[in-house]
Amino acid sequence: MKRALILLCTTLAVPAFAQNGAPLGTLPVGRYQCSLPGDAGGAAWLPIEGKKFSIKNASRYLHEDGEGTYLLAGDDLVFTRGPMKDERYRRTGASMLRMKNADGTLSRIRCVRTGPLQSD
Repeated sequence: MKRALILLCTTLAVPAFAQNGAPLGTLPVGRYQCSLPGDAGGAAWLPIEGKKFSIKNASRYLHEDGEGTYLLAGDDLVFTRGPMKDERYRRTGASMLRMKNADGTLSRIRCVRTGPLQSD
């Protein structure tokens, strides 16, 4: 019995890892707005219409077109289900993401946590 309890405790303490060995995680809960850089003559960042979402608990997100799930492995994020399915991002800060191009390079689009999750 004692041996089974020790085995159970050590199993629960082991963090989950993705296939590539990166630790699995979640993003900070809240609202995110995606934008493009502006220029010196105007706004520093230009919000992209329809490109905002909210991160909920348990690797779930909410978009204006529906709900879905995501996977965060290390700093690599992929939306796995829902309206943003197959979009890929790189976490570049505690509450900042950069969208990835099809070739894996970082695009100019960034998404930043703008506030807490709002309840309806």
